[in-house]
Amino acid sequence: MVDTHNFESRDIPIYSIPQAAQYLRLRKDRLRHWVVGWYSETKGDKRFFEPLIELSRYNNIQLLPQSKMILLSFTNLVEAHVLTAIFQATGCSRKQLSIKLDYLKHHFSIPHLYARIEFEIEGIALLFDRFGQELIASEREQEARQILDSYFDRIVRDRTGLPIKLYPFTKLPGVSEPKTVTIDPRISFGRPVLAETGIPTAMLAERYKAGESIDELAEDYNCDRLQIEEGIRSELPLLIA
Repeated sequence: MVDTHNFESRDIPIYSIPQAAQYLRLRKDRLRHWVVGWYSETKGDKRFFEPLIELSRYNNIQLLPQSKMILLSFTNLVEAHVLTAIFQATGCSRKQLSIKLDYLKHHFSIPHLYARIEFEIEGIALLFDRFGQELIASEREQEARQILDSYFDRIVRDRTGLPIKLYPFTKLPGVSEPKTVTIDPRISFGRPVLAETGIPTAMLAERYKAGESIDELAEDYNCDRLQIEEGIRSELPLLIA
């Protein structure tokens, strides 16, 4: 077992791709492409697109030495959360998204760009400056900005601008969705918990699957039904039509 005392908790690789995709309500194949890269082949031209998400520098030092699984850190979760926002806001294909973000990556040249406050403030402005005409032409610019704002509003940062807490969407992303579930690398080993309570959502889901009702769980944990429902929902697999 590797000693992690000197590791930044947000950089410890602990989430498998299926786990991260579930927590973020994201397709596993899309997240995998962002993490490992992907090939595009058109008219005999095969091109490899580099990963959009840079894995933690600790990813090669597995917490379980025998494991060969790709693991994501909390910082990577935030990067994927932001990439999802851009994907939703712009409507870009994965090829277009990769090409456009490659410019920004080289412009800033800083690690884990999409999780940084620099990207939220300067990167998005640059993105709209260079590529916003497409959104303006389709009259989607205001909608796109609202989507991005709703995602960034769910990231809590420390004094240096680095992320320390994330409120993932438990349903389809929306501005009005409450911040019921939180992921904090300092709490419950970075697993989702009910906000303000620290109650692991996995525990709620297990008890619910074992036959306990929403009302019983709400009474037991002194929570309202909405909290329990959203906590359980966060542990359910994403259903893709």
